[in-house]
Amino acid sequence: MVVEPLGVVVPVMDEERWVRRCVAALHAAAEVAGITLDVLVVDDGSTDATPAVLDEMADRGLVRVHHQPNRGRFEARRTGLEMLTTEDVLLVDSRVLVDPGAFAHVQRLRAEDPSARVWNGHVEVDTSNPYAAFWSGITRVGWRAYFARPRHVSYGPEEFDRYPKGTTMFLAPRRTLLEAAGAFTSLYDDVRLASDDTRMLREVARAERIHLSPGFSCRYHGRDSLQGWLRQAWFRGTTFVDGYLGDAGRAVPVAAGLTAAAAVAGALAVRRPRTALAAAAAGCAGLAGLTAASGGTAREVRAVAGLAVPFAAVFGAGVARGLALVLRSR
Repeated sequence: MVVEPLGVVVPVMDEERWVRRCVAALHAAAEVAGITLDVLVVDDGSTDATPAVLDEMADRGLVRVHHQPNRGRFEARRTGLEMLTTEDVLLVDSRVLVDPGAFAHVQRLRAEDPSARVWNGHVEVDTSNPYAAFWSGITRVGWRAYFARPRHVSYGPEEFDRYPKGTTMFLAPRRTLLEAAGAFTSLYDDVRLASDDTRMLREVARAERIHLSPGFSCRYHGRDSLQGWLRQAWFRGTTFVDGYLGDAGRAVPVAAGLTAAAAVAGALAVRRPRTALAAAAAGCAGLAGLTAASGGTAREVRAVAGLAVPFAAVFGAGVARGLALVLRSR
């Protein structure tokens, strides 16, 4: 069973449009499951009306609020974990709407297997705009072992890279999350750019198997503008380095390889532009086909085909930025 009350950490920065809906969905799911919540929203340096919205929600008893200068999502989540005292904690993003039956589903499965304490949310992306549909499509490609046939699975460190994971929606004992956060050291001097999930959750998987089920689900609402999507791709490229590079010693050969690949691509684009365009078109078509084969919808396939080239350029630039930051800090 989910131990009551269930603690919830919601990191927020400039999300006045979404935080009310996020919290309302949390309380609705708790009511279905018959549990109480201790929702702590960590305002990570918002500059819009978010602080006022949160204070009004706190006055109504819906949340507790902690305001802090901008330190990034990883530190915002860690602050929330340190402030809560509940045995279990749900990490959830402010653009996430938890499904009404999500907590009740985990309650049933935990009753059958008390060792199933760690749960990654099954995230369905709202694909009403092409930018969100793109993220949903490439997510299906990256973790097609699961999305081609969603079902209840569990995985440890050996299978970690085969299945979806992320702090978008993640439930675990508070102590397990704190220990994993404490074991994580960012490769960057600027903690705001730190990977906010992958490496920390790899530590969780070493301690306990992570469970995943379509019944423990939510809907994520991504950025709905080109500018927001480009910023997100740039940021994810940077955090990708921190999440997957492993150690600073690998930065030099990876940076050298990336530089060589960029030089070859640039030379091809200048000297043989038709060949470069044909290669880009073939790459987009191939990725779109892989999206379809991974269970992607027609909307997702179109979005991947249309946005793959700008994504590769911006995400790649973010990766290069991350490598440069590692080299500079070391």
